[in-house]
Amino acid sequence: MIPKIVVCASGEGTNFEAIVQASRSGQLKATVSGLLASRKNIGAFGRANLLDIPRKVLNPRDYAARSEWDRAMLQQLRAWEADWVVLAGFLVRVGPEVLSAFPHRIVNSHPSLLPKFGGEGMYGDYVHAAVVESGDEESGVTIHTIDGDYDRGQILAQGRVKVVKTDTAASLSDRVKTFEVSFYPKVLNDLVTGRITIG
Repeated sequence: MIPKIVVCASGEGTNFEAIVQASRSGQLKATVSGLLASRKNIGAFGRANLLDIPRKVLNPRDYAARSEWDRAMLQQLRAWEADWVVLAGFLVRVGPEVLSAFPHRIVNSHPSLLPKFGGEGMYGDYVHAAVVESGDEESGVTIHTIDGDYDRGQILAQGRVKVVKTDTAASLSDRVKTFEVSFYPKVLNDLVTGRITIG
């Protein structure tokens, strides 16, 4: 049986689109059964519309308690029969019910070489600015499982991107994103086909 992936996103959706296209080309041996967006009017939601992928907005602010949002997310994941939950620029902490229902089955991409430049508040250009400020000669992408803490969990794969002396946060971000959109689907394929083992 071909595994089903649900992608969760909060931004432009470049990784989401790359994952869908990899699935449709056969590079990724899985199907994308839906997109969960944390807010309206984001690029990922528009891409899902163009790609004809089922989509739903689940904004935590629309729920009286975070536990209700967590339960709603779990309900939607089950409705789409998710085998894997793939975070692609998802800026909301996943709740305990979803974590419990998908142990070692929730995967995230982080734009640095963890454990460097990770943790709460470290996302997007904040990460790239910190890398440039540090003087490190390389950055990259880390694909990892998630637990209850930001940017923790088992590291599944890392890809490296050179930092040059003239880099700004924006220029480094562009190169990391260019690398990430090809790297993430390949790692996901290794994961769903058993080439990468968890635990």
